[in-house]
Amino acid sequence: MSTNSILETFPSTTNGNGNGHKPVEATRLSDASVQQIYAELLTRIGEDPLRDGLLDTPRRMEKSMSFLTRGYSESVEKVLHGALFDVDYDEMVIVKDIEFYSLCEHHLLPFYGRAHIAYIPNGKVIGLSKIPRIVDVFARRLQVQERLTQQIAEAIEDAVHPQGVGVVLEGQHLCMMMRGVQKQESSTVTSAMLGAFKTQTQTRTEFLTLVRQK
Repeated sequence: MSTNSILETFPSTTNGNGNGHKPVEATRLSDASVQQIYAELLTRIGEDPLRDGLLDTPRRMEKSMSFLTRGYSESVEKVLHGALFDVDYDEMVIVKDIEFYSLCEHHLLPFYGRAHIAYIPNGKVIGLSKIPRIVDVFARRLQVQERLTQQIAEAIEDAVHPQGVGVVLEGQHLCMMMRGVQKQESSTVTSAMLGAFKTQTQTRTEFLTLVRQK
């Protein structure tokens, strides 16, 4: 069902008598502002969006979510503009321990960790500072770790057509730590191997060995 066909309404303005969230007028969901929707969410969980501590929370929530999902307005092409260089180098390039922060698309709870990325150039290299930015382009979207890992690998492959790409992500998921099974010490490791990293055991082993070194 499209948003425009939703007939359910919710309070869009409230009185200020301090007696709770009493509706004064209602608005169609499709016409509501993001801040009105967040105010309604606060009401639905049993809070009063008019109390002092929450008066500005809908605005903060809108700003925060815009930042946390800014990857939807970014692209790898823009990130890499002018940062691809012709280099006569064909050994492995590794950037490891890249911090990433994302939101689980199932519960909108954070998951975070470190990314380890390697590729073997085939005539072109990526400016080193751009590799963490590629991670952010995809991490700052609603995600699952498995897809995030694959998207990073494919983006590098598409950008410089290397001999191979290897990506390993180590993540901790608050949807497992704060709710559900509530296992605080658990971690999730995912990998994506393309080209030489997938077909050549020695290349893959070298990458994984170097990643483990501190």
